[in-house]
Amino acid sequence: MAGDAGIPFVIIGANSTKLVAANQGNAFLANSTGDMQATTAVELFKKNGYKKIVVVDEGDAYSSDLAKLTAEAFKSAGGEIAAKETTTAGEQDYSAVVTKIKSSGADAVFWTAYHAGGALLTKQLRQAGFQGGIVLGDGNNSPEYLEIAGSAGEGVYLLSPPTVDLLSGAADFKAKYKETYGRDAGAYAAISHDVGDLIVDAITRAKSADQKAIIEALKASDFKGLAGEIKFTDKNTLQTSNFRPVIAKGGKWVAVE
Repeated sequence: MAGDAGIPFVIIGANSTKLVAANQGNAFLANSTGDMQATTAVELFKKNGYKKIVVVDEGDAYSSDLAKLTAEAFKSAGGEIAAKETTTAGEQDYSAVVTKIKSSGADAVFWTAYHAGGALLTKQLRQAGFQGGIVLGDGNNSPEYLEIAGSAGEGVYLLSPPTVDLLSGAADFKAKYKETYGRDAGAYAAISHDVGDLIVDAITRAKSADQKAIIEALKASDFKGLAGEIKFTDKNTLQTSNFRPVIAKGGKWVAVE
């Protein structure tokens, strides 16, 4: 609808590469694309010495796209995909997948879907004695993952957007957010804040409320926000990835050094 109407449209939390293909020139991704997340995942796998992994998704567009991109990137980097499994959203019993993972000889598991399933799979893997690495896609960036996984989540890695807990200089924003909304800032709060300022900046530079003028101003953005730099490629995606690996320690996500 926004494309048909030519309305400037800045997308905050999505990262599917399919949105890039559907981009009609007026839509912009303020979060990095799935292929950038796949690159970040492979860098972490290599850093941790994982040579053989199992990739698990839930069959939806987001998780299957991230699974496919990461599997391809890891194989291109010389890694081995021991297995690729697809579960069902809302599933409670992952015993069949856990058995396959344990028998695969994999060094690590990469879960590309959301936090509810990721937390349960984590618990059941650890309860079954799996000692390998567990890495989660950005859909697991939620305090609920840590609550559900409990002690099993300790040492699990997550590919995270720039959250306020990880950003220097975000303390005031974090406090004001909590005061205003009565809850902690979520995973995309910092990016959301930046997108509001980005649009105001684009309108100011365009010196116009004309849609085409604002779109051109967005294309030319060189904006520094709370979450980092926003500059777009010719496909209206971020030039630089904003994904970063974090690790669960003491019931919190902390940056990986």
